Amino acid sequence: MGKNLSLAGYLAVKEVWRNRGRFLLVSLVIALITLLVLFIAALGEGLGNGNREYISKLDGELLVYQAKSENLINASRLGRDRLASIRRVEGVADAGMLGTASANLVLPEEPLKIAILGIEPGHMGEPQVVEGRQLSTGLADEVIIDSNTAYRTKLTVGQNITIRTTQGTRDEFFTLQIVGITDGQQYSLQPSVFLPFNTWDKVRPKSEAEVNLSNPIANVIIVKLDDPEQVEVVQQRIGAQVNNVETATLKQAIQALPGYSAQQSTLNTQGGFTLFIGILVIGGFFQIQILQKVAQIGVLKAIGASNPVVAWASVIQIIVVTIIGVAIGGLLTFAFSLFFPPTVPIVFNGTTSALALFALLLIGPLGGLVSIRYATRIEPLKALGLSS
Repeated sequence: MGKNLSLAGYLAVKEVWRNRGRFLLVSLVIALITLLVLFIAALGEGLGNGNREYISKLDGELLVYQAKSENLINASRLGRDRLASIRRVEGVADAGMLGTASANLVLPEEPLKIAILGIEPGHMGEPQVVEGRQLSTGLADEVIIDSNTAYRTKLTVGQNITIRTTQGTRDEFFTLQIVGITDGQQYSLQPSVFLPFNTWDKVRPKSEAEVNLSNPIANVIIVKLDDPEQVEVVQQRIGAQVNNVETATLKQAIQALPGYSAQQSTLNTQGGFTLFIGILVIGGFFQIQILQKVAQIGVLKAIGASNPVVAWASVIQIIVVTIIGVAIGGLLTFAFSLFFPPTVPIVFNGTTSALALFALLLIGPLGGLVSIRYATRIEPLKALGLSS
């Protein structure tokens, strides 16, 4: 077996080197397929991350929605009476209100569309800062910005920001001070700014009917449990003790985000079709290769080369060409990624990229299965034209 592999390896590498221009062309095709697959995977990760980033980083287990809101945050409305009831449920360690809205951050060049998130300082929903301090009170004119906002605006702790929202029929401007910066916390593909809940209610966009209302309404309530293993039990208790609410785990909440599941399915399908095209391209090339060297394979078999040697030579050849192509594609992807602006939602996740590369390394042997089978079935005499 070892002798067969050694001979097969020699034959495979020797042919690749003698015809390096032809095989390099195939490797470049594989490199382009690799580039496309990695960018589709990174785009899927970036878009998904931009949608779910804040929710996925919550230090809690459950989100509580208004009943019949179908786990849609924007469709849910909950008041403080529900918050008090939820905090009394056995097994609930903490609960905090979360309000969501969109606004414009006024900048010298052009306004930046942001998500403004109203949270209760010291309770669930407030992200931990990596620079500066946490919010002080629920009425303070303070904000925490996420790293995406800081990167795109160059704002730092201690500076003031101006947020513009539409209330009724008028544009209103609110000046707030940055007291902290947190890590990436995008919400609905927008950079995030966190406000004390009552300040958020004052700042958020309002209809004409809401302008004079003074009863803050949240979208959802974030719940942390004493024992995360008791999720289902606490869900049942909340459903039984709190009227007109429904609950969801963070995973369920992420899947319910508008467009999230459809977006990920579409991008995964595109990646799958790209891999399938790669299999066809590699399979077609190596099938043509085998057809062009039928006589040479016939000579090899005539002088004593066995079918395992011929098969392994083809397999090693395919693997070498695929590895070279994937390596070139990976390097090109890394080089291009250095020049993408932060506004492009592309994130190279280590696990996702590794799985994509592993799949790409498999498409070579898969694509070459037909050509390998054909090579082993070549009859020496027929290949040399010595038999009718």
